[in-house]
Order: sequence, then C-alpha cells, then structure tokens
Amino acid sequence: MKHTKNTKSFASRWGFILASVGSAVGMANVWGFPNKLGSNGGGAFLLIYLLFVFIFSYVGLPAEFAMGRRAATGTLGAYENAWATRGRSAGKAGGLLGWLPLAGSMCIAIGYAVIVTYILKALADSLLGTLMTADTAAWFGAFSGTPYSVIPYHIVVVVGTLLTLFLGAHSIEKTNKVMMPLFFLIFLVLAVRVALLPNAAEGYLFMFTPRWEALTDPMIWIWAMGQAFFSLSVTGSGMIVYGAYLSKDEDVVDVAQHTALFDTIAAVVAALVIIPACFSYGLDVGAGPSLLFVTLPTILQDIPLGRLFAIILYVAMIFAGVSSLQNMFEAVAESLMHKFPRLSRTAVLVILCVVCLGFGIGMETIDKWGPWMDLVSIYIIPIGATLGAISWFYVMKKDELLDAVNTGSGKLRGNLWYSVGRYVYVPLAVILCCVALFMHVAF
Repeated sequence: MKHTKNTKSFASRWGFILASVGSAVGMANVWGFPNKLGSNGGGAFLLIYLLFVFIFSYVGLPAEFAMGRRAATGTLGAYENAWATRGRSAGKAGGLLGWLPLAGSMCIAIGYAVIVTYILKALADSLLGTLMTADTAAWFGAFSGTPYSVIPYHIVVVVGTLLTLFLGAHSIEKTNKVMMPLFFLIFLVLAVRVALLPNAAEGYLFMFTPRWEALTDPMIWIWAMGQAFFSLSVTGSGMIVYGAYLSKDEDVVDVAQHTALFDTIAAVVAALVIIPACFSYGLDVGAGPSLLFVTLPTILQDIPLGRLFAIILYVAMIFAGVSSLQNMFEAVAESLMHKFPRLSRTAVLVILCVVCLGFGIGMETIDKWGPWMDLVSIYIIPIGATLGAISWFYVMKKDELLDAVNTGSGKLRGNLWYSVGRYVYVPLAVILCCVALFMHVAF
C-alpha cells in the first residue's frame, strides 16, 4: 500500500533520537519513576524496570518506529498500512481502530498540559521569590483546588508548545536539540547539589540495594512494567509519527535502544535528585504530584541558593513536559493532515489549541484533573498500546513486518526478534491492559 503524501524528515540521526528522548522524558521520569521506585522496593524495582526497558526497546519501540516509517505517516495510516497486509477490507478496519490510540494521545495531552501549567506556575513563583517563603502545601492547594486560577499559564503552555510544531519535524528537532541537553545538564547539577545534603547516602542505598523479597511481589513487576511502557511512550500512537520522519537509512532497533538508554538515564538522574533529598529531610518519596509542588519546594526553601535551584529545577521540568506534549500533539496533527489533506498545518494546530484549552481549562483543579488522567491511563492508553502490539505481531504479515524493521539495518532481525515480540512483548501488553481494566490500576 503506497502513500503519495510526503512528510518532512528529521535532519540527523541525533536529532531524531533527541526528539524521541524528549517524547519519552517527561513526568513519568521526573516524578513517576522516583515515586514508583520509592513505593516499590527501591533497588528491586530498578532491576525489574531495566529488564522491561530492554525488552520494550528491543521490540516494541522499534516496531512503532518501523510502522511509521513504512507508512510514511502517523497513527491512522500506520494501522491501515499494517492491517492492509491482510487485504483491503482489513486495512479499512485497521484505519478505524487507529482512532482509539490516537484519541489516547489527544486525551493525555489535555491532562498533561495541566501538569505543565502547574510547573510553569511554580517556575513563575520561584522567579518572583514567593515560593521560597510560602507554606508549600497551602500554596499548592490554593491554585490546584481553585477553578480557573492558572488560565494564563495554561494558555502559554498550550499555545507555546503548538508554536514549536509549526514547521513539523524541523522545529521539533531544533527545539529538542536545545531542551534535552539542558534538561540533562540541569538535573546533573541538581544531583551534585543533593549529594551534599546530610544523610543523602541513605537514599542511594535505598535506590541501589535490592530487597530480594520484593521480587516475589507480582504488583512490583506490574508497576515496573507499566512504568517502562509509559516512560518509553510505547502507546501505539506517539512514537509512530516520529518513525514517519525517520530516514530509511537508520536502524530502528539501534535508535530505539539509544532512545531507551537516554530515557533511563534521565529517570535515574531524576531519582538521584529526589530520593536522596527526601531521605535527607525525612519526607515521603511516594508522594505523587505533591512531590514536585510540596516536598521539593520545602527542601529548596531550606538549602543555600534554594531559589536558584528551584528556578533551574522547574526550567528542566518545563523542557521535559513540553517535549512530551510536542509528541502527543504532533501524533494527532499529522494524522489529521493525512486523513483530511485539505487541512493546513496551521488550521490543525488551531483546532488542537481550541480542543485542548476547551476541555482542559475546566479540569485545572486536581480533583478533576486526577480522575481524568486515571481514566486515560486505566482505559485508553493500555488498550491503545495493546492494539498496537497485536496489530504489528499478530495481524500484520510477518515477512512485511521484518522487512520494515530491517530497512536501513546492518544487522538483520529474524525469527528471534519476531518471537520476542510475538510471545513476550504482546503478552506483556495484554497483561498490563487486563490489570488496568480489571483492577482499575492507573499507570
């Protein structure tokens, strides 16, 4: 099945990797990973997480990159293309199914923009100095519990992110070449500062000393698997569109593993900031969103140059949040332009802005935002990820999938790679989906 639509490409391999890392590096790394690590056995969770990251970056992420590149378009076209290997009518069915994971990208973007809005509010108050003297719990409660209290910040986040998509792959690459190196640099600086705190060593011991008995707890395996899935953005949608912009000369397994490596480094470095700091101050490492907006500001208020470190912390988190939002919006934008060719990029970005703010402004309070994100992470995202996994490894013809994965590869992937995808990756996706649906576990 051929498409006449041309898509812009990333100009370089590292530009693609940094954009993919930008998509993967987000709140799942900055607060999700330290939170899950702190709540689920420390070092034991880390070992299990690394195992799942290896599996997903070997088969799941490369498959999504390859599907986007093969179809030369994003989510809708990729599903149609994969299913069409079984016939024209199957292709139409696949194109319809693709709307669900695409809806997942849009739904999570609506909620995610609220998180980034909170971060921008924290950055502004750090710059003004008010966060350094406030009761952080009361400060966070005031804007997260009051409707329509952060609308200006919300507009800046959504409009600003959409403006970075105006030139498609070109502007995504340019912005991530700045944001991602700075993100890593800032968190390394913060990690060095935290290492100087009293009793920080207890946090390192907790992170890197496995409690082997934790390996017998099935829920720790589930939490680690869910964290790996969502940290790498293997959701059956987002990474497909970046694959559409990938050169046919690149090895998708290699670039996927580089993406996973830097994503994992980002998660571990974030944990090296948050967990030792919490241990030093005797605070809860499993505090959820309040970790970023109550726990960390409390610590920063107490250390020399805390205001400066608060500013650089929230700047880094803005980079992480915007780079992830770029991917969510771009997945939807590209698919809409592919499905409705008369729509210009400008028109699509305006539509996304209206939808995101139209729904998002009404859920700025955490009592509305929280249930929305639970809904998305319990139902839409796990189902979308599972649909993608089944589409690539059970619906699409094996030889055509392997041909797509081996394009540009110096090392041919054959039966072993395919078997890992079909008999390990797909069952794991199904298990995660079933746990989410039947146990109402939000990842």
